[in-house]
Amino acid sequence: MRKSALGLITLAAASSLLVSACSSSGSKTTTSSTAGSSSAPAGGSSSSSAPAAKGKVGVILPDTTSSTRYTLYDAPLLKKAFDAAGIQSDIQNSGGSTAKQGSIADSMIGEGVKVILIDSIDATSGAAIEAKAAAAGIQVIDYDRVNLGGTAPYYVSFDNEEVGKLQASTLVSCLTAAKKTNPQIIEMDGGKDVDNNAVLFAKGAAEVFDPLQAAGKLKVVSKTTVKGWDKNLAAPAFQQALTANGGKVDGVLAANDDIANEVITVLKNKGLKVPVTGQDAGISGLQNILKGDQCMTVFKDVKQEADAASKLAIALINKQDPTTAGNLADFADPKTPSHKIKALLLKPAVITIKNVEDVVTAGSLKASDICKGIESLCTKNGVK
Repeated sequence: MRKSALGLITLAAASSLLVSACSSSGSKTTTSSTAGSSSAPAGGSSSSSAPAAKGKVGVILPDTTSSTRYTLYDAPLLKKAFDAAGIQSDIQNSGGSTAKQGSIADSMIGEGVKVILIDSIDATSGAAIEAKAAAAGIQVIDYDRVNLGGTAPYYVSFDNEEVGKLQASTLVSCLTAAKKTNPQIIEMDGGKDVDNNAVLFAKGAAEVFDPLQAAGKLKVVSKTTVKGWDKNLAAPAFQQALTANGGKVDGVLAANDDIANEVITVLKNKGLKVPVTGQDAGISGLQNILKGDQCMTVFKDVKQEADAASKLAIALINKQDPTTAGNLADFADPKTPSHKIKALLLKPAVITIKNVEDVVTAGSLKASDICKGIESLCTKNGVK
């Protein structure tokens, strides 16, 4: 997600999270370990039981701004899993630059990696890297975002349409609880201009909203894309949408917690308080939920995603059955129908004020971080 990235069912087994604290953009981690490494892989991965393989995996992450997950979670979790399997890894961050992303890929191809795991900045640049890798006989896994029009045969992510469905259905529940009839909703979508996940979030939301709108039970008064998932564009975009609707809004579907936070700031400045959705289950989103400013967020377990992706990469390097990583299903590429993709899609979960503690229990965040400055609210809602 990108922000990635918005809030939803039952919580999938022990989760982890995409959240706070930025780190430097072009970070690189190169590791090598022996097969006898005793360290356990992230999130309870069974990768440590995989036999040692002669091969190296390259991991290309997109940036440090669309989500802090990449430096806080993805990079260390993937490193730990590959170390435990005795596989050398080269893990780098593109820092938001497609030029740097291409340079990293060229270097990895040149050094002879067997598998590239890529979370690309955009589909066009990602597809170009996949073509080069394929020509060099390197297998590619699309990680978190699929590159439509590309050639990667594998894709590991969350069920992103389900994310949108959970956001929309939970917003409807929040509006119902607030006794709003025929509510007017402003939809603040994420970076649909660069990220197919954002397109899928919106598609999932539409599956919930469209029938209700046709029945006259609600109205989506506007749909705005926050280009590039740039949260700095969210407040002015929402302000414009709100003004265009005469300052009237009953609920906001915000694609992630960062966008939600910007929306909430505008609402407060206008003296308004309405249900707002989110995604990522980060500190700001969870604090907004506890304060009553945000009605939900979507929790996506990064530990599960990194674990599944690392298992798949390890299986490919070891020339093992890729289904040992999990259930692989056909995934359509509407841009290039001949592009056959096998996807491993994980289940997202809804977090509301009733189960914020679940994020702590999953080990994704510490209660002390969530509760800083709002200790009484955490005590009231059982976050400890």
